[in-house]
Amino acid sequence: MKITDIKGTVKLVNGVDMPYFGLGVFKTTEGTEVENSVKWALDAGYRHVDTATIYKNEKGVGNAVKASGISRNELFITTKAWNDNQRNNTVLEGFEESLELLQTDYVDLYLIHWPVKGKYTATWKVMEEIYRSGKAKAIGVSNFLQHHLEDIFKIAEIKPMVDQVECHPYLVQQPLIDFCHAHSIVFEAWSPIMRGAVNDIQLFKELSEKYKKTPVQIVLRWDLQKGIVTIPKSVHQERIISNAGIFDFELTSEDICRIDSLDRNVRFGAHPDTFVF
Repeated sequence: MKITDIKGTVKLVNGVDMPYFGLGVFKTTEGTEVENSVKWALDAGYRHVDTATIYKNEKGVGNAVKASGISRNELFITTKAWNDNQRNNTVLEGFEESLELLQTDYVDLYLIHWPVKGKYTATWKVMEEIYRSGKAKAIGVSNFLQHHLEDIFKIAEIKPMVDQVECHPYLVQQPLIDFCHAHSIVFEAWSPIMRGAVNDIQLFKELSEKYKKTPVQIVLRWDLQKGIVTIPKSVHQERIISNAGIFDFELTSEDICRIDSLDRNVRFGAHPDTFVF
């Protein structure tokens, strides 16, 4: 992945250009909070916004995008099919509702949010239908481990183009990264800054001194240099701007390895094999 600036992209297997840096809006409240967050991000040069049905803020994302005046084809919007839609076989209906809330004719990326047991392979066939309709420029999955992906491969006519999973210095998941890259699946990180916990890790304090960058900026740069798309969440304008300050320095390969060595297989979110929602 060639790293250039905030508007740089990685090419998906189908040729779609996906910005490798974006804004996540998990737990960002519908209304003023999410609309301001998206506005500040777009003003700062972000062109990728990641939401989901379960976040209950798609309308606010759509409002902010519309108010920005930025051409739709310059933006990359991701949303996700929720678990209840999988269980109730209403993925297509849920997708259409997302389009309406986002006030758009298409999304750039549509993901299965979690691998609901007994449902996710059937859901994938619906995802393929949505992709063929042109209403999703790319399709993929979220929180899928290697065995989930292998299940999809067995029935897929179109393979997932992205896998968005929890990934940070305490949960590197290097084997999954390698598996995705080997199968031309773009690997994307959620919770990249560990809910702010990177600020308390001694190694990041040391690297912060070395590079004259914040711990958050260092971990986001680590993502990009590992070929990982990253979508840090913030509702504070100054942090949204600061998070994007990662394009004027480069980590050494030694420091990337030092960060990799922090891996503890520790999750801040649910495990994809045992989640209960």
